[in-house]
Amino acid sequence: MTGKIINLRLARKAKTRSEKEKRAEENRLTFGRSKAEKKRDAAEKSITENRLEGHRRKNPADQDDP
Repeated sequence: MTGKIINLRLARKAKTRSEKEKRAEENRLTFGRSKAEKKRDAAEKSITENRLEGHRRKNPADQDDP
């Protein structure tokens, strides 16, 4: 009838710790990107924005020249 005696406080803390670690692992997979990946994405975004801006048509009403 006697089982292993455990401290419930320590068991709860261990369970919370493992849940937090699981959540952190999921977040690393979802949001974690290396510095090189972030830099590459920023460069691609910059190139795309510059290309789009270069193809923008000028509006004669916006010019300040009389």
